[in-house]
Amino acid sequence: MTKRLSAVGAPRVGVIQFPGSNCDEDCVDAFDRHFDIHATRLWHQNTELPPVDALVIPGGFSFGDYLRSGALAAHSPLMQQVKKFASRGGPIIGICNGFQILTESQLLPGALLHNMSQQFICRQVTVKDEHGRQFSMPIAHGEGRYWLDEKSLSEIEDDGRIAFQYCLPGGSTTFEANPNGSVANIAGVYSKNKKILGLMPHPERATDSLMGGSSDGLIVLRDFLNRI
Repeated sequence: MTKRLSAVGAPRVGVIQFPGSNCDEDCVDAFDRHFDIHATRLWHQNTELPPVDALVIPGGFSFGDYLRSGALAAHSPLMQQVKKFASRGGPIIGICNGFQILTESQLLPGALLHNMSQQFICRQVTVKDEHGRQFSMPIAHGEGRYWLDEKSLSEIEDDGRIAFQYCLPGGSTTFEANPNGSVANIAGVYSKNKKILGLMPHPERATDSLMGGSSDGLIVLRDFLNRI
């Protein structure tokens, strides 16, 4: 796959690590193997952010998901620098627990609640993006039910900020396609400037057809790099 270049050459991607992160190495591997980008691991207790062009907040169980998923991680020292990076228009992708951290940090609207079934769900799902493209990617979460009030939902719908919706193969956003009870079948959303993306499916786990039968995640990661 063609490497996406920034003004300084290969994009400088930082992957933030928290106690309990378990998808950070998957993200590092995906950028390395498929985009020839050697991501920098960033420990959550750091108080300074090195020069980076994009940030990844990976999935896992930061701080053991105590209190609420992402609630403690949102107050880690490095997150203050992440907020400054976001205010400058820096692109950020938060995957699963990373999405939860972004909502807890108020960098994205809404909240991630316990799944309607009250059970942890780990399976392959189909989602479609705002352009109608469909992707097959895995989910693995206990608190993935996206919620926001009706007024806010109307606002992100009008602004085209719903990044992904759970759907059936073919594109129908039915109740049966919704694994966790998310409002409007939402699986991912953008910030107002669309530089920040949060999503519950794991694109880094769908980069090789030998692993789960889908490489659709590469398109999601490539689109993220294109925002640099």
